[in-house]
Parts: sequence; structure tokens; C-alpha cells
Amino acid sequence: MSSEKLIVTAENDQLLLVREGVRWVLKKETGYCPMQMVAAAAAACCGYVLSAILKRSMIPFVLDRVEAVYDRDEEKPARPISAIALTFYVKVEASDQDRVTQALKSVAPTCPVIQSLDPAIELTEAIVFVA
Repeated sequence: MSSEKLIVTAENDQLLLVREGVRWVLKKETGYCPMQMVAAAAAACCGYVLSAILKRSMIPFVLDRVEAVYDRDEEKPARPISAIALTFYVKVEASDQDRVTQALKSVAPTCPVIQSLDPAIELTEAIVFVA
């Protein structure tokens, strides 16, 4: 088992994640709310995993971006995330598109962020092939 330490500091009624001179404000009104960070972590992790799979498969590609849309369960008191939809925008030759679509099926099962989320969170993944 490995451990990693993050320190969230309190400053002027805000919580901050500070690392190597970068200060992320963890407050929706002035930075990123923690729920946005969860969705962003899922998008980033899945983007890295998809990229690694495509590189190992020797498929030439450019990952343009990953968009994340998340829903919150308004019925529960804490309003947890109930769904995350990830859309990957990938530049790839038309002849490789089927292989990329197949590779996407391996992303969630091997993404540590997704595997750390509550299994009740509905995850959907889609690919848009861009020119």
C-alpha cells in the first residue's frame, strides 16, 4: 500500500490546495468546488488511462480534450454525485476509430479514480472523433 499526503490550508475563509506555487481555491464562488474537482479528477484520470492504452496499442492519436458533466442527487441530504458523463475528443485516422472505441471499454475498469468512486455513481463514456 502506498500513501500520499496533500495539505488543504485555510486562509481568509477559503480552503486552498497549494502545490509548488500553484494555489487552487476550493470554493465554488472563487475557484473550484470539491465536487468539480471529483469530476475533473475522473476526466483527467480516464484521459491518461485512454492515452496509455492507445500508446501501448501503437495507435497514433491526439487527445484533444475530455469533457465531464456531472449530476447531483437532489433527493439526498448531502447531494452526492449521482452520474458522470465523460466525452473524449480524439484525433485519429478513420481506420483506427473502431480500435479506439474498443479501447474505451478498458478505461473505467483500470482507472484508479473511477474505481475509488461510489459504485452507485453512473458513469457514461463517449468518443467524438475530431478532424
